[in-house]
Amino acid sequence: MRTRALSALLAGLLFGCGLALSGMVNPAKVLGFLDIGGDWDPSLAGVMAAAIPVTALMYRLAVRRGRTLLGGALPGPATGGVDTRLLAGAAIFGLGWGLAGLCPGPAIADLALQPGVLLFVVAMAIGMRVADRWLPRKS
Repeated sequence: MRTRALSALLAGLLFGCGLALSGMVNPAKVLGFLDIGGDWDPSLAGVMAAAIPVTALMYRLAVRRGRTLLGGALPGPATGGVDTRLLAGAAIFGLGWGLAGLCPGPAIADLALQPGVLLFVVAMAIGMRVADRWLPRKS
């Protein structure tokens, strides 16, 4: 269990550092990307364009190995299609991202740089808890 926790911590730190280095913890950068009718900032598209091939390559290598680096089973694709829970989550995520310029990963990483983000993270955690209770899970 310690190895899993340590690898999760290291993966989270690597992810947070990547977000900070790319500037994606800055809500103004994200909002600039979403402002296609105004002063558009394409840098988020560049970050995504760089991340997609790296992720695809690493996923392909993991599938070839047949297990995770720690020996666990690889999670398969989600099944069940589009449901109320997925649509509600996507809508709430999109609204939060568009209004605040933050999504969960960058918001948590941003706590180290801008403590004012704490209110957003607390509201996000409450929203996750409320959604978990109100939206039914698939059996």
